[in-house]
Amino acid sequence: MTAIRKVRQAFHSVPTMEGAGVRLDRVFSHAETALFDPFLLLDDFRNDDPADYLPGFPWHPHRGIETITYILEGTVEHGDSLGNKGVIGVGDVQWMTAGSGIIHQEMPKGDARGRMGGFQLWANLPAAQKMMAPRYRDVTAAQIPEAVSPSGARVRVIAGRVGDAWGPVRDVVIDPEYLDVALPPNVEWTHPTARGHTVFIYQIEGQGRFGPEAGEVRAENGTALLFDDGDQVRAATGDDAARFLLVAGKPLREPIAWYGPIVMNTDEELHVALDEFRRGTFIKHPR
Repeated sequence: MTAIRKVRQAFHSVPTMEGAGVRLDRVFSHAETALFDPFLLLDDFRNDDPADYLPGFPWHPHRGIETITYILEGTVEHGDSLGNKGVIGVGDVQWMTAGSGIIHQEMPKGDARGRMGGFQLWANLPAAQKMMAPRYRDVTAAQIPEAVSPSGARVRVIAGRVGDAWGPVRDVVIDPEYLDVALPPNVEWTHPTARGHTVFIYQIEGQGRFGPEAGEVRAENGTALLFDDGDQVRAATGDDAARFLLVAGKPLREPIAWYGPIVMNTDEELHVALDEFRRGTFIKHPR
């Protein structure tokens, strides 16, 4: 029998400040790592005030994780210690695997009207891959397929599969799904999910209803819902349209030692990483 996932817990994004003074909303982080495993952090940096985002995220290191940046409005200029540089624009995704170590910067620029919008998700790497060579998966908006259901649901498939549409991000250890789902008013939408995987949604427009009909939970803009195990996620709308991100991945169930942008498995590994950064020996896989 197919089981629709029930909502386990709701999380509401809270204002915080990161980088050189960027104001954003944090959905989850350190305190929730056991619940969201293999995901570590989700930030919502939608903002209409350039003073709140232009300070950006100057040069800083990463090791042991992947950062997934998805842009809805404006642009982000980026560069790193390996000589990579570029611009992420509307509808684009950058899936960066920091692996053994990278030093980079991300500078939001906004659009002509001063708007900046997007999300950054951190995914953990398993112990066996934490020291792998860094790599980028730069995905343009045109490379992301859209699946449209008979009811009018429109799903941009960044990673995973919806019907015959496969996302361009593949061969990632945690077997992720990353979907941008837009539902018209008064529809129901279901999506199959792998048993044992962590699954959550983050509401970004309108209001959605999630879970079995008898126990459905409403989510407003800025709300994340974490689901119990099951075979499907069910979403529904009322008289208004809704949009949300659906994210899923295979838990690692490994210990976490985390300091700032570096996430390892033990305190000893963490101390080594910080010492190498101070000594200038942090980069293990130069270009």
